[in-house]
Amino acid sequence: MKKAFRIIGMLFVVLVAIAAAGVVYLRYTFPKVDAAPAITIQKSPELIERGAYLANHVAVCIDCHSTRDFSRFSGPVVPGTEGKGGDVFDHSMGFPGVFYARNITSDTETGIGSWTDGEVYRAFTTGVSRNGDPLFPVMPYKSYASMTTNDAYAIISYIRSLNPIKYQVPESKPDFPMNLILRTIPSGKPNPTDEHTLQDELVRGKYLLTIAACAECHTPQDKGAPIEGKYLAGGFEFKFPNGAVLRSSNITPDKQTGIGNWTEEAFVQRFKNYEAPEATAAKLAPDAFNTIMPWAMYAGMEEADLKAIYKYLMTVEGNANKVERFSPPTAVASK
Repeated sequence: MKKAFRIIGMLFVVLVAIAAAGVVYLRYTFPKVDAAPAITIQKSPELIERGAYLANHVAVCIDCHSTRDFSRFSGPVVPGTEGKGGDVFDHSMGFPGVFYARNITSDTETGIGSWTDGEVYRAFTTGVSRNGDPLFPVMPYKSYASMTTNDAYAIISYIRSLNPIKYQVPESKPDFPMNLILRTIPSGKPNPTDEHTLQDELVRGKYLLTIAACAECHTPQDKGAPIEGKYLAGGFEFKFPNGAVLRSSNITPDKQTGIGNWTEEAFVQRFKNYEAPEATAAKLAPDAFNTIMPWAMYAGMEEADLKAIYKYLMTVEGNANKVERFSPPTAVASK
């Protein structure tokens, strides 16, 4: 019996040693990404203007990196908090841990004022922080990786122009084993789109949809991976802290369950309906329908860009997937 216990003990020690070696290997070998490039961006007024357009109306960086008022429809950004950070993604929303959008203003103590341009570029195109830590892919860096070099530089230029806000965002805390898995997710390097190809409207539409990260929300996932054959078919669930559940729409051209019957004009107008501030000004009842879709931000997209996205969407394979858009707290609690 003593011999059996010794063997079991030795096996336990070996297993612990193997596990410890695995943790050390993950900690010091991953993420496998290139070093931050040595770049200094010449921040012209034109580049800043382009960056403001992208960060507020296409890639909507300002959406997560600001304070949003979810007492109003679609959670418009609270003026004066642009870039402040602090948006939280936690267990109440189905995340494997607690993750915060960091302060991206130029404050040198709590923001990214001391980061180099190359470190900022690497962060949002490969998902690795300044110190080499992986970023949770709620920030769609795999989509941003295809951003043209000029557009990426434009966003950095605009971010650098934001008023510094001194606001210390807590450190993100992934659960185990996500804290280890997370290190393996960032990989490779940016793969910028050739800007000349965007002269083709269809190509530009796909590009804009990609850097707007539409597929991140409108494609259902299983265990963090997109479900094969369900590209843009909707049904991705977003849980609100009050228990309500929002599901993304089917934006494939299926005529029964998607947007196959929408005209280009109707598609553009769907966004432009929220361009005026009063469209999201009213306070909502606690159990009223709400959405995380930042309509007021996307509403500022140029009509030509919205039309290009529509044109691309009409080329996507239709997918019959009927989505129950919203379950209020009372409906969720009764299930």
